[in-house]
Amino acid sequence: MFKKKYFKIFFFISFLILLIFVYLSLSQNNINKKKYNSDMSKDNEIILYNSNIIKGVNYIAKDNNGNEYIIRADEGEIDFSNKDIIFLKNINASIKLSNLEHISIFSNFGKYNILNYDTIFNKNVHIAYKDIEIYGDYLDFSIENNLMIISRNVTLVNAANILKADVVEMNIQNQDIRIYMYEKNKKVNINSKN
Repeated sequence: MFKKKYFKIFFFISFLILLIFVYLSLSQNNINKKKYNSDMSKDNEIILYNSNIIKGVNYIAKDNNGNEYIIRADEGEIDFSNKDIIFLKNINASIKLSNLEHISIFSNFGKYNILNYDTIFNKNVHIAYKDIEIYGDYLDFSIENNLMIISRNVTLVNAANILKADVVEMNIQNQDIRIYMYEKNKKVNINSKN
């Protein structure tokens, strides 16, 4: 009877030790899996993020009229939802017209479509063309439509005047410029430099 009692106690203690050992082993295994999965997800995020950024973006396009469009940016980020769209930072673009005239465009940010070359420039937009400087917050440029639409806090400066308006439209093909306000009862503000 005494031996049976020791055997039961020994068996119970052995069973408890085995149970604790299995529990600790499984618990350590789960910790290692979680750590591994966490490290993998961090690595994957870094890989995905890094693969999405392009340094030193440079695109060149020509239209049917012989105009050349060159866009350079410090950095570009491909849109995951549409691989044809690239978000740009610190943009320097130029349009070399077939008549040998040149338009320069600068902005902090932009959105470029690699299929049709349409570009939206925003934040600190600056356009230089002949003796005209145009500043604004937003520029929608379409090479297909030969049209630049500058809006939001637009200031046009030439040798003689400083002009403030809501919108300046410029036809790239014939260089016609149209200046207007959104509201018909408001007028374009023109100040002479003299």
